[in-house]
Order: sequence, then C-alpha cells, then structure tokens
Amino acid sequence: MPLSAQATDVGVNKATDKLYPVANTAEAIYSLGLEGLKSYVKTIGLYNSKAANVIKTCKILMDEYDGEIPETREELVKLPGVGRKTANVVLNTIFRQPAMAVDTHIFRVSNRTGIAPGKDVLEVEKRLMKFIPDEFILDAHHWLILHGRYTCIARKPKCGSCLIEDLCEYKKKELN
Repeated sequence: MPLSAQATDVGVNKATDKLYPVANTAEAIYSLGLEGLKSYVKTIGLYNSKAANVIKTCKILMDEYDGEIPETREELVKLPGVGRKTANVVLNTIFRQPAMAVDTHIFRVSNRTGIAPGKDVLEVEKRLMKFIPDEFILDAHHWLILHGRYTCIARKPKCGSCLIEDLCEYKKKELN
C-alpha cells in the first residue's frame, strides 16, 4: 500500500510487477524480510522507509487481521505509511466504498475549475463527496486524476481540448 507516495505509477508498477509473482500476500511479503523486500522496491523513491512500513504493515495484517486488508478508514490509517488518501484509494478501488482520494491533481482540478474549491485536501474531499452524484463516485477520482494529469496539467493546461472548458472557472484559460 504505502509504496506510491511521491512516486510515479510507472515506477511502482515496475517494482510490483517483479514483486507480486514472488510475494503477493502479507505473509509472503513479510517472509521476504526487509532486505529482501528492498531488493524489489529499490527503484522507488524513499524505498528504505517504504519497505520498512510495508514490512510493519504486513506484520500487523497477519497478527490483527488474519492477513486481510481492513475495510474501514479508521483501521487503514493506523497502518504504517497509510494516510487518508491511501485509505480512500483502498476503500474506493478495492472495497468499492464511496470515498474520494484527493491527490495534487484532484486538488488542482477542483480548485482551478471551481468544481469543489477548498483550502486543503480534506475540504476538497468533502466538497467532492457532496458534489459528485452517487452513481459516479466510485470512479470519479480516477477520472479527475487523469484529467489533471493529461488535460488540466499544472504548468500549461490544455484548455482548448478540455471537455468542461465552458463550465470551468479558471481565469487564466488559454485556448489552444
């Protein structure tokens, strides 16, 4: 779980593509040991602390949850290296519970467009949860992330190719 912080999806996917065929359960990852796990994740930034958190998390999962991932935000955020955003990703993606993981892309899109402006990620999360209709909430964070990565990009948004350009409140729009 906590491998993705400040790392690209591509980098995490490369590491886990090698790790998961060898170890894809809490018990199997824990049995690799810290040094064994590091050998799989060393290409990811901050891998030393991330590997330590993963090992600690696997131990807790084995001892307290029968090797399974807990299904509540309260339990998830108690795991080493797991914050609210990661917990929300797990709840939404794995357990299909309504939750909004607000990363830098979603924070930017929400504020720039005026969809759900907020001074911090929690405020944006709460506004998005109110704003997005129930039937779309399970996939909305994926759509918003992709929109922020590829259209409403940080330095030079591609306003002219944006599907919601007419609804957007971004004052510095550039029509491409």
